[in-house]
Amino acid sequence: MLNTDGATPGALLRKPVNGWLRADAHLRGFGGFHGGLALALLTSAMRDHAPGLELHSVTGRFDRPVDPGFTVDSSLVRAGRTLSVVRALAQSEKGPAIEASAVFARRGEGSWQAVAPEPPAAPGPEECDVFAIPAEFVPIATSMEIRPVGAARPYAGGPVPELIAWVRLVEDDEAPDVLRFVLLMDALAPSYAAILSTLAVVPTVELTVRPAPGLAGAASPWILLRATTRAAGPDGWVDEQVDAWSVDGTHLGSAHQLRVVRAV
Repeated sequence: MLNTDGATPGALLRKPVNGWLRADAHLRGFGGFHGGLALALLTSAMRDHAPGLELHSVTGRFDRPVDPGFTVDSSLVRAGRTLSVVRALAQSEKGPAIEASAVFARRGEGSWQAVAPEPPAAPGPEECDVFAIPAEFVPIATSMEIRPVGAARPYAGGPVPELIAWVRLVEDDEAPDVLRFVLLMDALAPSYAAILSTLAVVPTVELTVRPAPGLAGAASPWILLRATTRAAGPDGWVDEQVDAWSVDGTHLGSAHQLRVVRAV
């Protein structure tokens, strides 16, 4: 069994993923085990099947909560000299809970023109106030520091379904590696919550994270996240895009979330 008792998220991601993982309370997000952390743990298991290759994309589909814990099984789908595809399955006591797949490949030098989104105008993290999330709502928030940029806040009834903030893990000053990056791409509240004025849960149904080449050169623990709801239907289904940049404006990667709004 992987001992999660009191373990910080970063420390947990440095351990091999095997056996039973207990979904301890301090690792919970809003309503269950934190989705970004769960996908990062599955990514950790999958990359063992692709030595020497880098993560290009990982997708997780969240079928049911993993409480009170889960096991992770991973297997190689395709192995190539420059590209491998791996899948993983997290199973709780009730059955399959999270299905994931990942693409690992080599990053060559290449000569193709690079394209990356520009970061939003934002003061540095030291110039932004800390946004304290009550631990009783999101216990894992005590492991993160979130400093919003601009006036938008979750459930504040704002005009635009977008949230921008600096985020970091508080346990150390390490720059994010690929596993921490997967975790942090799910650090913000749902961007759709910025236009809500009453409390509702907006759980993740599917999460895809794609690190960019710039992640390898990150030197700060801080990353700037911009989460934007691209579309939302009257039935509550939400299409969300998240992008991340370093303190020097380098694009670190992106994420895509399929969410659904549910009344509390």
